[in-house]
Amino acid sequence: MKKDKVLISVNGLSRLYGQKRAIQNISFDAHQGEILGLLGPNGAGKSTTMQIICGVIAANNGSVSITGHDIHDSPKQAKQNIGFLPEELPLYHDLNIDEYLLYSAKLRGVKKASLGDALSSCKKRCGLDKMGSHLIQNLSKGFKQRVGIAQAIIHTPSIIILDEPTSGLDPKQILEIRGLMHELSKDHSIILSTHILSEVEAVCDRVLIINKGNIILDQYLSELLTGDNSLESVFLDLTRDSN
Repeated sequence: MKKDKVLISVNGLSRLYGQKRAIQNISFDAHQGEILGLLGPNGAGKSTTMQIICGVIAANNGSVSITGHDIHDSPKQAKQNIGFLPEELPLYHDLNIDEYLLYSAKLRGVKKASLGDALSSCKKRCGLDKMGSHLIQNLSKGFKQRVGIAQAIIHTPSIIILDEPTSGLDPKQILEIRGLMHELSKDHSIILSTHILSEVEAVCDRVLIINKGNIILDQYLSELLTGDNSLESVFLDLTRDSN
């Protein structure tokens, strides 16, 4: 069981869209140095939870603390510690990689004297170090995903939040992005949202299973996958019981 520093504390989050409750009483902590998988079927509430954590949308109830900063009361300080990759990549296709990443760095408040080092570091870590002049519109889906991750880490945040980071990739690209996540976890804590069971098994230390807006499991994989247990069987049993 990990006992590292708590970087994210989520307490009692609820969110309504009209009369529909997207999530209800969501609570969990995320620790330094772990990859936390948020697993659930489509429409379970994963993206809503991640958008609230990142300050993209507000909760109707509950609170989020990022490295001790409340996302509602101190949004600038909280967001400075977050790198976010939404499922829909936030790319400008008419820019080249260097132009886009420098723009992202400036938006994140990276100081002018540090821009060159920040750009070189994130490109190297994401396998883009020789591609700065390439137009984003001409990149493959896998390299666009790498650029999206690069913009999420260019300001060296404590926490990286990735929403369906391997969606639409081919098998080789999936393996490359998973390897990148392992590499990034050495220096950053990662929250990964996905509906792919094998993704969680391949890269995560801990899993939260969410269904119909509720967390129905929070456990470390090393404890969960014992004996004849598989993540698939646990997931199916839990989501079946909650229907």
